Amino acid sequence: MSIPKKILIIDDSKLILLLHSNMLKKSGFECSFAENGFLALESCLKTHFDLILTDINMPKMDGYEFTRRIRTSEGYAETPIIIISTEKESLDKSKGIEAGADVYIIKPVNSEDLLMHMNMLLRGA
Repeated sequence: MSIPKKILIIDDSKLILLLHSNMLKKSGFECSFAENGFLALESCLKTHFDLILTDINMPKMDGYEFTRRIRTSEGYAETPIIIISTEKESLDKSKGIEAGADVYIIKPVNSEDLLMHMNMLLRGA
């Protein structure tokens, strides 16, 4: 039996955290949460995550800043990062990819699409 992949979900909405974690747990992932980028950075110092899902608009530290910072942290240069946001302008997507995200998905998330992206990224990691 394989060890479940550890996923960090970052979003300031408790409902989104619950929805994403329920979906991912059903697919065999182990989930942790953070309500903003600042708390997420602290979590990443304590635990290594195999993949990170992050929102953009959050208090204290947004998803762009979190992504930029985690990419320069030891052990996270290659960790897959998926931004999931309501921001759907091409400029927002460009900023997310430039910050270091591997994939940018618009909310609401189609669970099959998210799992497909996650599995592809985790296979390559």
